[in-house]
Amino acid sequence: MAYIKNLYDHNFLEYASYVIKDRAIPHVADGFKPVQRRILHTLYEMDDGKFHKVANVVGQCMKYHPHGDASIGEALVGLANRELFIEKQGNFGNIYTGDPASAVRYIECRLTPLAKETLFNSEITDYIDSYDGRNREPVVLPAKLPVVLAMGAEGIAVGMATRILPHNLVELLEAEIAVLREEQLLVFPDFFTGGFADVSDYEDGNGKVLVRAKLDTRDEKRIIIRDLPFGSTTESLIASIEAAAKKGKLKIAGISDFTAEEVEIEVRLARGVHTSETVDALYAFTECESSLSVNLTVIDGDRPVQMTVSQVVESNARKLVEILKAELKLEERKLKDKLHAKTLEQIFIENRVYKKIESMKTAEGVVRAVLDGLKPFAGEIKREVTEEDVATLLKIPIRRISAYDINRAKKEMREINDRLRQIRAALAAIVDYAIDFLQKLIDKYGAQYRRRTELVSLKKIDVREAAQRNLKMRYDRDTGYLGHEVNGNVLFDVSPYDRLLVIRKSGAYSVVDAPDKLFVDRGMLHCGFVDKELVFNVVYRDDATGFPYIKRCRIEQFILGKGYSIVPDNCTVLKLTTDSDAVIKCEYKPKPRLKVLEECFTIVDYLVKGVKAGGVRLANKEVRTAKVVSKE
Repeated sequence: MAYIKNLYDHNFLEYASYVIKDRAIPHVADGFKPVQRRILHTLYEMDDGKFHKVANVVGQCMKYHPHGDASIGEALVGLANRELFIEKQGNFGNIYTGDPASAVRYIECRLTPLAKETLFNSEITDYIDSYDGRNREPVVLPAKLPVVLAMGAEGIAVGMATRILPHNLVELLEAEIAVLREEQLLVFPDFFTGGFADVSDYEDGNGKVLVRAKLDTRDEKRIIIRDLPFGSTTESLIASIEAAAKKGKLKIAGISDFTAEEVEIEVRLARGVHTSETVDALYAFTECESSLSVNLTVIDGDRPVQMTVSQVVESNARKLVEILKAELKLEERKLKDKLHAKTLEQIFIENRVYKKIESMKTAEGVVRAVLDGLKPFAGEIKREVTEEDVATLLKIPIRRISAYDINRAKKEMREINDRLRQIRAALAAIVDYAIDFLQKLIDKYGAQYRRRTELVSLKKIDVREAAQRNLKMRYDRDTGYLGHEVNGNVLFDVSPYDRLLVIRKSGAYSVVDAPDKLFVDRGMLHCGFVDKELVFNVVYRDDATGFPYIKRCRIEQFILGKGYSIVPDNCTVLKLTTDSDAVIKCEYKPKPRLKVLEECFTIVDYLVKGVKAGGVRLANKEVRTAKVVSKE
């Protein structure tokens, strides 16, 4: 058993770690889950400027991704529909209606210019073996953008989940510039479906966002939905409106969907119903309003961590500086190598060093002759001349030597030296160089990625306030049933969200949701909306002594559906009224030597106490009845 338990514990931890790191949670460095990274890497390998069949891309990607073609195709469509890194051709579905994409054999894609410019550089990328060891795939891409915030992400792993909302790309770049300038600029979600968003509880990526559809209410008899709240489609939104209408929460005459390139859902209102009466109900009872909980969990290094949006922006800004520095140093090294080769070539040809090899009869002698011929020019050569350099010089064809252009060679070397000076200046002011890089991206792509979601301050609609009171609350005294599906006297109008206080003949009371049919009593004392300011005046008789008592109280605290009693045990309610200006008239049982058989008491003469307090005794006489009379 111990062996099995250890085996289980080990394998479960391995599985949990795999799901977290290699399936569900994106990496903060490049913002991608493994399947997304493999798709983009495959497109980069295949890139020739033309569109590729998605089916072909999926097939090529399977050499990196061991989980089948369906997951690759679905992830590719999702990436393409975010319109950042994959340019699409064909039917990739509709993010508004929820319609699926065509089969992968019918649609095509390729990398966008933005992706080529900001995601790839194989010479500074770390690679690992693919799952079968036949290929090499990147650990993370050298992304120069805060991709995880630009695209957003959702994932469920073992023991953790992530939900990151998408943000506006230009605003993210501006936030990175602010970080590099040691300033701070908060960024908030921007959804490709548009709509309104209240980010007052966003908590820098780990709180909540209230989102709403945009409603065109200029016509009093119809409402046009122009933008969807994030997470909804036209199909799900229409279904929620129809469901609310069937339950009587709002009144509509019909609904039509004209969505194509832009959202347009027409809600026609019922006769006698106007736009102003329906807007709150749409927000309260349908998907026109929803609350999104967010949790920014990412992989940082080799472990999952919870970060804030500001921390991710700061991390990506630092990463950008490192990537740009690595690219500059790489270019510097290549240019120095090129300058070295050009210098050797110039000396080799201009000074006719190649003439010294004519008398040599061995390969070693040829190499030595070239090295000796270059020694007088050691001051012009910036590094040691190797045998590889000599081999390169010896490969120069005769026609190239004869056509050698000294002026052109010097011009090329000047250009290389100029570029090397620019690189050294950029490395010395790498932060300013990074800011300039980001600003160029903003200038280039700013018009393409404008904010779609309007940030506003929204008050969440209370469903109880928005619900229409279109149900008749009835009470049948003969059967003792209360409810809006009961045949009896109409008490008042209610909505399904109203709560009612019901006091029965015995003095027992409870607070219940507006019932469709509920047995209360054949002598119900009170039924009304919960009002914590309302004072109840109760006259009751102690069953042991027969003495009358009066109790005044408010019902302020309760548990929904739980039973309580407004009078003490072993007591009988004689009268209940909410009219505190009235007078109670008690009639006593006749007894020998009892001269006063009736007596009146003014209700306001007695204090209002807690609902659990006992009443005040009115008389030391056995009471027979009590009545409420108006105050003269």
